[in-house]
Amino acid sequence: MKMSSDAIEQTLTQFEADPLPDDHPAVEQLNKIFGDHTYFLDPTGLHIVETAESSNSGSQQGVVIKLASWSDESRTSLAPHPPEPTNMVIELKAA
Repeated sequence: MKMSSDAIEQTLTQFEADPLPDDHPAVEQLNKIFGDHTYFLDPTGLHIVETAESSNSGSQQGVVIKLASWSDESRTSLAPHPPEPTNMVIELKAA
């Protein structure tokens, strides 16, 4: 999912990562491969957030999905793999 700046800020309070700006040279290629998303880089690799079932509290939630892992220790190259849902659930907004 493509996230608003408010949703990105909310996500970053719960997930230590760096969002790729829309004008980053890799975003166009990532969108062709994975679709139109907000992409995040962290020490383990490349991630997106996908909407998840809402909790009983009525808040909107998202689950962090890992799309690629760093292929070298200097974190200069990513190796894509099938999407891997993580156990990280992000509270995006209250109802």
